[in-house]
Amino acid sequence: MNMQIRQAILFLLFLSVCCLETKAQSASKQAVPDFVTENNDSLKVMTLNDIYIYPPQAFRNPAEEQQYLRLIRDVKKTLPYSKLIYNTLIETYEFIMTLPTEKEREEHLKRVEKDLYNEYMPVLKKMTLSQGKLLIRMVDRECNQSSYEILKAFLGSFRAGFWNVFAGIFGASLKTTWDPDGKDADAERIIELVEMGLL
Repeated sequence: MNMQIRQAILFLLFLSVCCLETKAQSASKQAVPDFVTENNDSLKVMTLNDIYIYPPQAFRNPAEEQQYLRLIRDVKKTLPYSKLIYNTLIETYEFIMTLPTEKEREEHLKRVEKDLYNEYMPVLKKMTLSQGKLLIRMVDRECNQSSYEILKAFLGSFRAGFWNVFAGIFGASLKTTWDPDGKDADAERIIELVEMGLL
């Protein structure tokens, strides 16, 4: 019975991906279906997204289950901000490379820092300490650099050090990295499930 349910879910996932691809191709005027012809037989070629299948999460006690549910809540709250940070970082880097002088680059970075501070500080203040620590690690996941390294590259080592000391007051560190095989394994699983739309 359990195997039949798994096969039905996989079939539905495959069917939904095929339908989504068909809709995307019909919506796009430039999309041309890929076919391979072999021995007078044509086959449709599709590229599917990765599908992760995890066993059901087992909990030893109700407290562990509550902790996992809090982690789901925290990931759902911080994941959009980590992606926003990555996109802002790329956009800012690309723009400052177009500025001709170092003075203009520094002025632009100060404006961006001020705007980001004014826009997102109220949201970040409402995050819990565990959400803040998770966000710091998720920035490393998205950008492949710790938050400290990013701040050091854009603002200099003195200001990056200041913000790291400030985070240290609350028990966090901007030098913390993402560990998908260690302490962040559950969070990695949750992120993948959220990105697939399953959570």
